[in-house]
Parts: sequence; structure tokens; C-alpha cells
Amino acid sequence: MNVVDSSAWLEYFGDGPKAGEFADAITDTERLVVPAVTLFEVFKRIRLDHGLDAALYAVAHMQRGRVIDLDAHLAVAAAELSAESGLSMADSVVLATTHAAGAVLWTLDADLEGMKGVECAAGGEVPAGRKRVLSGE
Repeated sequence: MNVVDSSAWLEYFGDGPKAGEFADAITDTERLVVPAVTLFEVFKRIRLDHGLDAALYAVAHMQRGRVIDLDAHLAVAAAELSAESGLSMADSVVLATTHAAGAVLWTLDADLEGMKGVECAAGGEVPAGRKRVLSGE
């Protein structure tokens, strides 16, 4: 099972230089787990940078995987991860979802590097302004 965090989704949709590192996890929709919070983060960022149509396209693609809602169990597990590690709420929810699904988390987020179940592509900021994947080309 694979979880792809917002930074990796944005790299993929933006056709960034590390997009290929996430392509297998994203296109294997049978094994793709999508924390609902990533829908929020990706939709918002793409909506602001590229418009409503691109944001709707992106979240429709993301929903080809199995979307996992934040329930009480995941919320408590995420809070525990956050308390132990200092991670943000969103990062903690994504990581708790990863652990609950027995998945691997794919990310560009250095805050998650070295944590259990995380595959981190060295990188950082996702380049803005790229549209090839977002426009459906």
C-alpha cells in the first residue's frame, strides 16, 4: 500500500523534476491510500495557483485511490504522533493514516524524513507555475 502526501502530489501534478519518483505509487490506484486531508491541501494549493478546473481535475485523479476519512481513532493516533515528534496536524494525520494502512508514505517533506514507513525524495519546495500534468496534456 502507498500513501502520497501533498508535497508529492503537487510535484507529480506540476510535472516537477522529482515527479517520476512518485509516479508508480500514484498510478497504482489499487494500492493507493489517500488521506482526506491531502485532498484539502492539494485542492487548495492548485486552486490558488492554477484555478478551479485544475483543482477539480487533481482531486478527481486522487480519488481513484481509497480515500480515508479522519475518524476518532486516526485523530488520536495523529495527536500522539504530533506530541511525540512535533509534526504539524496535517503531517501527523497523513503519517497516522500511513501506519494504520500498513503503507509506505511518499513525500518531499523533510520533516518526515527518517520516520517509520517514509520514503523521502530529497528536495524541498515544489516549483510553482508548472502546468503540463494539471492541464491534462
